[in-house]
Amino acid sequence: MSRIKGKLALITGASSGIGRACARRFADEGAGLVLWARRKDPLTELAAELTRSGAVVRTASVDVRSRESVTRAAEALLADGAVPDILLNNAGLASGLAKIQDGSFDDWDVMIDTNVRGLLHVTRSLLPHMIARGKGHVVNIGSSAGHQVYPMGNVYHATKFAVRALNEAINVDLAGTPLRCSSVDPGYVKTDFAKVRFHGDEARARKVYEGFTPLAAEDVADLVSYIVNLPDHVNILEARIFPTAQRNQHVIHKTS
Repeated sequence: MSRIKGKLALITGASSGIGRACARRFADEGAGLVLWARRKDPLTELAAELTRSGAVVRTASVDVRSRESVTRAAEALLADGAVPDILLNNAGLASGLAKIQDGSFDDWDVMIDTNVRGLLHVTRSLLPHMIARGKGHVVNIGSSAGHQVYPMGNVYHATKFAVRALNEAINVDLAGTPLRCSSVDPGYVKTDFAKVRFHGDEARARKVYEGFTPLAAEDVADLVSYIVNLPDHVNILEARIFPTAQRNQHVIHKTS
């Protein structure tokens, strides 16, 4: 049984990876969709695919780093009376891998602006309307990198520790309301994550996932689906998901 059938789910970073997999899963379960992403073409292609399967889909080209971009898209949505039942803060990335003393200011800015400010922009724009309506579920895609650091991940870790703190703080701030807030924190997931981190270096990105079977985006979507389909009185505050080969940030069993 799908408890999200007929509900409206807004997904940021919906054009690829975990966001795209969650869009497909939610559509399969009968939810209406609002898909936001910076890249218009893959977003349009995904919307066309889901529409052919019977889903009702709205899209907007939104850069979560820009408060103005988020505000415009949120106001347009709300003007149509469309308040999300599910807000999936998925947009996020890693950019670069370097020791703090060698780090790139540009890489740092894009991670902080996307992973932290972006989540804040979207949540602040929509959460008051969810509260006013008296129902809703916020799901934040965090990372195992928000629990334990690895070498040269410094600022990316800082942003994901911040997501973890915000998830906890949002839950506290929502006390006394029927709204829920959950964080899903994956380990290694084979998406474009590594390719983005290494600025398009596909050969380097492929090496990240060699020697073991990482999670697929669909595995994370399965967990997100489980969480949003729970009864209203059940709130999963935080869920960590790893491939079986990975036991923490440093222990990954790889074959030669």
